[in-house]
Amino acid sequence: IVDLYLHPEFQQIPILQALQLLVTFKITPVATLILGAVAIISISITYALHDRIMLLGTQYHEITPQSSRSVEEQQLYNVTEELKIAASLRYMPKVYLIDADYMNAFASGYSEKSALIAITSGLLNKLDRSELQAVIAHELSHIRHHDIKLTLMASVLSNIILIVLDIMFRGIIFGGGRRRRDNGIVLVVILLRFLLPIVTILLLLYLSRKREFMADAGAVELTRDNTPLAKALLKISGDHEANKEKYAMIYHGTSHEEVRREAYIFDPAQAGISIQQSLGNVFSTHPPLAERLKALGFKAKGA
Repeated sequence: IVDLYLHPEFQQIPILQALQLLVTFKITPVATLILGAVAIISISITYALHDRIMLLGTQYHEITPQSSRSVEEQQLYNVTEELKIAASLRYMPKVYLIDADYMNAFASGYSEKSALIAITSGLLNKLDRSELQAVIAHELSHIRHHDIKLTLMASVLSNIILIVLDIMFRGIIFGGGRRRRDNGIVLVVILLRFLLPIVTILLLLYLSRKREFMADAGAVELTRDNTPLAKALLKISGDHEANKEKYAMIYHGTSHEEVRREAYIFDPAQAGISIQQSLGNVFSTHPPLAERLKALGFKAKGA
């Protein structure tokens, strides 16, 4: 789009024809090449520093057999290693412990080799070994199912579709007179231009919720028991409910929480701790707790 405005001669021809000249490099798309280079550099930096980006704003340290400072930390590493073998993963994910009272955990990484698992000290201290295994199995299932890569690809694809639609929108609105007179096409493109971004967001959130169900199922497969994960989810939810005001201050006082929200095993918003504004389950990154328990074969009290 920027290149179209950099070349005044494009104003005399339909926008789609001008785009064809740029795509075929009959006219050098200077702005596109610059922005493309910036995008590649940004993606490369994000890929190389993804673990630090996901942990930004938190106090954390990596857990290894050599760096473990307590029996609990050594147990965390051992549990992760055992389940990594059970999940048939080729690489051991990095294990991080976040110094925070609230109970939560997440996994990240664009590949098995770059994967990480992070849990909070609150979760480590309040779950028993079987519940900890279930949580780690859930996070390893995200890695095993390539959920991070899938989410990234879905997001990139949706953005490409929106960019193409935006180009079509501009081509019809600012193109030749014949296109402007075709009210049917104009109406369809205008509707898509404003409705498709909303539909895209809803589909990405739906994908996120489905991947949580899949990770829960993967945890049951790895641990061969559905009870520990259900107990862990209930403990995490109950802990957030009991400490709502305290945890709200911690979440809001920690930068970049919005980056981690989708990755967490438990969305704080479901306990009334809002990191970002939400309009109900359809705009939630996680399924309701009652639905997750039902999928695990249990029923929440009052459900």
